[in-house]
Amino acid sequence: MIELGLVALLILLNGVFALSEMALVSSRPARLKAMADAGRAGATSALRLSSDPGRFLSTVQIGITLVGILAGAFSGAALGDLLSTILRENGVSAAVAGPLGFGIVIASITYLSLVIGELVPKQLALRNPEAIACAVSPTMTVLSRIAAPAVWLLDRSTRVAFRLLGQSGASTSTVTEEEIKTMVLEAETAGVLETHEREMIAGVLRLGDRPVRGLMTPRTEVDWIGLDESPAAIRAQLLATPHSRLPVSESDTDSMVGVIQVKDVLAALLTGSAEFDLRSFVRTAPVIPDTVDALDMLKTLRDAAVPMVLVHDEYGHFEGVVTPADVLEVIAGAFRSDSYDEDPDAVRRDDGSWLLAGSMPADEMADCLGLSLPSERGYQTVAGLVLAGLRHLPITGETVDMLGWRFEVVDMDGRRIDKVLASRAAAD
Repeated sequence: MIELGLVALLILLNGVFALSEMALVSSRPARLKAMADAGRAGATSALRLSSDPGRFLSTVQIGITLVGILAGAFSGAALGDLLSTILRENGVSAAVAGPLGFGIVIASITYLSLVIGELVPKQLALRNPEAIACAVSPTMTVLSRIAAPAVWLLDRSTRVAFRLLGQSGASTSTVTEEEIKTMVLEAETAGVLETHEREMIAGVLRLGDRPVRGLMTPRTEVDWIGLDESPAAIRAQLLATPHSRLPVSESDTDSMVGVIQVKDVLAALLTGSAEFDLRSFVRTAPVIPDTVDALDMLKTLRDAAVPMVLVHDEYGHFEGVVTPADVLEVIAGAFRSDSYDEDPDAVRRDDGSWLLAGSMPADEMADCLGLSLPSERGYQTVAGLVLAGLRHLPITGETVDMLGWRFEVVDMDGRRIDKVLASRAAAD
């Protein structure tokens, strides 16, 4: 019975090593750092071990190997002989009892080692890796110090093997954007995040990937005022606009000089000031190229005296404006207003196809359709994608096959693509 208890103890010890290995390998350093900052016992040790995986894994492998050798020795020498004796006493011939006893013992120890010593501890560690890592890390740290010479030898040997394989031995794993999206989706499925929270996180990720062209309000949709207009015309335009700020131009849209606050100009007009001069209300607004990243633009927008940025192309032509509302729309979605288009940008039809607005951002369309856009592309909208595929201004009914989908132009608004029907392209 002593031998049986010793083998059971060795199997449990193997499980502790397997539990420790999986917990520390699966732990996220950011969470361990937060737990260490909060004063969680063992978090600092766990963080130190996870930052030096060679030393820790060598310690674990030494422990698992020793446990396996001892378990095999005791099970074969003691339990095998004991079971063979029991079988002979129960009428089994000596020629059969010996191999049969050893076979049953080896099979039983192997089964228990796999279940109790490996599978159960590892699955347990995956359920709460950081908490378990904090619990086992002090013991693992002591063991690594006790076995320091052997750990050093194994760690050095591993590094030599990596060099022979042409590897640096350093981990190059990073968290990708797709992995973040997957984790957020899993959090939503598990009820940790609400659907709207997941959509806003996706919007933040989209914002980081967009250039200013994919964020701005284009010039064709921008309300602006000319300095040469009469006070009556200016008053009528200010009363009609839903915006609180408007760009101001010398003569046309390529001659923007700044921005006005609508309420300031209206106050002067309504008081009937005889010396009304629109130029005195113009405030300087930053001008940025349309190739700037959205996040770089965001810093410019925060530092601006007026929360509006004027966007120009490489030739100096006015392309559009960006306001805090444009940024918020990417993250939280469009807000209803007097000019709000009640038709959604994307509508899924019964046959699985999608009716898309031409002005819909291409990255949002990709999320709806479940496709991957090229990282380097010259378009930012669904209409731009269709034009990139056709390479000419389409007419209603034209189609183009791209990215595994067929895009059909179903409505044109003058020269602008208004509606596009997207359906799965037929397999060749």
